[in-house]
Order: sequence, then structure tokens, then C-alpha cells
Amino acid sequence: MAIITPGKRFGKRLMHSKIFGHHAMLGKKSVFTDLNVTPLVDMFVILVLFLIANFSATGEILSMSKDITLPEAANTDELQLAPVVMVSKEAVIVSGTMIGRVDDLTREEYLNIPALEEKLREMKKQFEDLHNAANDSGAFKGDVNIQADVEVQFRIIKRVMFSCASAGYGNIAFATMAASGEGGEKKKDETASRE
Repeated sequence: MAIITPGKRFGKRLMHSKIFGHHAMLGKKSVFTDLNVTPLVDMFVILVLFLIANFSATGEILSMSKDITLPEAANTDELQLAPVVMVSKEAVIVSGTMIGRVDDLTREEYLNIPALEEKLREMKKQFEDLHNAANDSGAFKGDVNIQADVEVQFRIIKRVMFSCASAGYGNIAFATMAASGEGGEKKKDETASRE
């Protein structure tokens, strides 16, 4: 036996009537409608992909550290995306990894920094392995950005530069603040002064 919903029932004679019978219920529209979510989800996915593409195209190359005061330079160029060696008054850092303390490096008489060379060679090998696995002919250019504090001794900067060159990073760029000609106001963007 079929299950019948509760409510008014008419006699058997009126059951098949268009006005009083079950056929009348078929003509009524439901008060509740379903919302088609598929076009809405598609629109949001396209919007998110658009925002991600725009954000990555205009992303920052350097992360500014509060410990580092960049020097000013009159002749500048835009920085390229490359590994960043940060030299603050306290430490030398590459890609978030601390290489050594500046106090310890000033006491040593070596011309290079072995830990820095090792880290940069490791990054170079990862770059080459990644491009070889993808069958990409993008050759390693040897670009590196040095973000050094104004008050760091030149002896440390010289050792960092020598270590970069020894590891195969010969194209060195320094992060600087662009100095304006009049009024002495500084621009707040990162630029590179090529060695």
C-alpha cells in the first residue's frame, strides 16, 4: 500500500478529479526552491585564481628586516628574483638560515665564509636539479642579492662577496634605498646597485 501524506481527502469519486484530486497537487509550485550553486562556485574560483596570479606577479623580492638599515644609492636598478644574503649587525642569514655571527666572523682571518659557500652551493645544486628534472634549458645565471646594513664593516661584506663568487654566484646585486636628488627624502622601495 502506498504512503499518503496527511491532509484533506476527498471521496473516491473526486480522487481523479482535476480540481479536487491528486492532480491538483501536481500543479502547485513549491514554496522552497533550490539554489544553483555551481555558477557561484565557478565565479569565486576564477576570482581567486585572478587574485593569486596578480599577487604573485607583483610580489616583494626582499623582506625588509628591522635589524637592517639599507644604504642610499643614486644610480639604481630594479632587483631580480634571486637568493638573498642578509648581513645585519649581528648575523649573516641566507634564506632564513643563520650562517654565522658577525662578531665571530670579524675574529677569523679567512677570506671566505665556508658555511655560506656550502649553503649557496646547495641552493645552486637544488636549482640545477629542479631545472634538469623539468627538462628546462634555463641556465643558472649566478644572481644573488646582498642586503647589508650600513654599519657592517667592509671586511665582512668582502668575505660575503668572495664566498658568493666562490660558490658560483658571480652576478652580485646590493639592495639599497633610492635617494632622491632634492629635499633629501628617501623612496621606500628596494633597488639594486650592481657591483
